Amino acid sequence: MQNAMDSFYEVLRGRLATLNPERTIVVRGVTRPGLVTDGSETESVAALPDCFHLRWTDAAMTQEGCMPMVSQVCEFSYATAGTAMNGGLDRGRALAAMDGELLSAVLLPPKNAVKNDFSGLRFGGAVKTMGTRIWWSDVTFEPIKVNRNQLTRVAKVQVMSYQEAGEL
Repeated sequence: MQNAMDSFYEVLRGRLATLNPERTIVVRGVTRPGLVTDGSETESVAALPDCFHLRWTDAAMTQEGCMPMVSQVCEFSYATAGTAMNGGLDRGRALAAMDGELLSAVLLPPKNAVKNDFSGLRFGGAVKTMGTRIWWSDVTFEPIKVNRNQLTRVAKVQVMSYQEAGEL
């Protein structure tokens, strides 16, 4: 499932960067699109507002067919206190803008992508294109919550792919 998770992350990161190039974060001195995988970042990144925090839950596998199909829920959490210029009174609009960005990124056609193996990048190699694709559900939004001066939201997308021979 790791290849499917990495592929989905890369697709969403690219789409979000295109939809709002100004939604960026700085992590270890590098400016990048405002999407982080909490399991792969330092603890200081986990508290960043105004960006999307991604984590994976609810893995499942079915053996119906010629290849096993795996699925996992991609959970996005995000929070905003609005802008300082408006004294935070625009936090509802800021959260709605993030809702719209995520919704657009997920629903932008196509709702599938080539599955890639990114493991070679760790050793200076290249991305390897695999033989199957990933695909995903529509996004579902949980209710808005108030956490002190911030509005927070969790949204979920189910990501699916076929498990290829040799994949973990």
